[in-house]
Amino acid sequence: MSKVEIRTDSAPTPVAAFSQGVRKGGILQVAGQVAFDPADGSVVGTTVAEQTGQALRNVVAVLEAGGASLADVVMLRVYLTDTAHFAEMNEAYGKFVTEQPFPARTTVYVGLPEGLLVEIDALAVVG
Repeated sequence: MSKVEIRTDSAPTPVAAFSQGVRKGGILQVAGQVAFDPADGSVVGTTVAEQTGQALRNVVAVLEAGGASLADVVMLRVYLTDTAHFAEMNEAYGKFVTEQPFPARTTVYVGLPEGLLVEIDALAVVG
């Protein structure tokens, strides 16, 4: 069973040597997505809620390109730059992740490039 790169113009083009997503069999890993606009690479939003929404739209775009949806996600990892942003991120996240059972989730605090407040990656099982 070979690995297949998942690529879509509906999510930002990676700026380094990695794929937007990789699928092997029924496993689809979506690379960390930030609040970049896929059309021009600009950062969408200045709040963690706005950036969470864009990051999740980018995750969904890669999932769909790989033949999956949020309903197939078993794990989401959220990376925040500030512990004070947790509640705002969680509220924005809840507008996207509505189907039960919810995926498992880990939230960690990291440094991201200036202007970016959140990054999200996903692991989905398809089929």
